[in-house]
Amino acid sequence: MFSSRANFCMEILTFEVVDFPGSYHAILGQPCYMRFMVIPNYTYLKLKMLGPNGIITMSSAFSHALVCDHEHYELATAVVNSSELPQLGESSALVVLDYNKPTSSMTFHPLKEAKAVGIDPTDPTKMV
Repeated sequence: MFSSRANFCMEILTFEVVDFPGSYHAILGQPCYMRFMVIPNYTYLKLKMLGPNGIITMSSAFSHALVCDHEHYELATAVVNSSELPQLGESSALVVLDYNKPTSSMTFHPLKEAKAVGIDPTDPTKMV
């Protein structure tokens, strides 16, 4: 049902409910648009349809759409992370590094043309 008691449009729709977390209460698609004879305008966030006493206009604000998109992004990220985390834990081996033992990548070898440069003019012992 869309709009108020003074000017409303009501139809019975058959739809499937899926069991997954989502940020939308309902997703209206082409079957719903055809049943209500709705014209959606995604640019202006408006949905227009004929009612018994004139045109019914449903609208939203861009700030509300931005908040919904942000919530949907956070929910989708959480769902993806929660589904991938067990797989990553099973596929990765636990590795404990010994930080006291130098590795070949941690060994520093200065270049032959390197020269010492003083960093503090008042203390000549501080060199880089």
